Amino acid sequence: MPDKPYTDNDLRAEAARQHAALTGYPEFMCVGEQMADGIVESTQEDGAPRNWDSVLRLNADDYEQFDAAQRQVHDLITRAADLSKWAVNLGADGLDPVTGNLNIKDSVGEDRVRIHFAFAPDMDQATRREIVDRIADAIRHHS
Repeated sequence: MPDKPYTDNDLRAEAARQHAALTGYPEFMCVGEQMADGIVESTQEDGAPRNWDSVLRLNADDYEQFDAAQRQVHDLITRAADLSKWAVNLGADGLDPVTGNLNIKDSVGEDRVRIHFAFAPDMDQATRREIVDRIADAIRHHS
């Protein structure tokens, strides 16, 4: 008889289910509250990072631009692919996702396939690049 009535896969499945539930459909007002103090990434480029509230609410009576941005962020969240199982498994396996990816475009230049990568934390950058390059070369060779 096993020492516990569930498997590691059961734990991962439950974590993925909860992750999806927590990120699945956020309250619209909560999105705005989270945005207000969040840094607008493009403002960091000039060395003067500013938050959404200061960028879009120029005065107390002007909320239209902030509201429009909040709606767009909410739409992006609700249309986002559910990667909960993938994310939970990466964490459980100790792999670190990288920000870069490999895009495969069709004849008119539109993305058709996107491959994301995750590597062991101790894998050096040169090896990571070589793996991605080999995969890209193999795809180019067969397309």
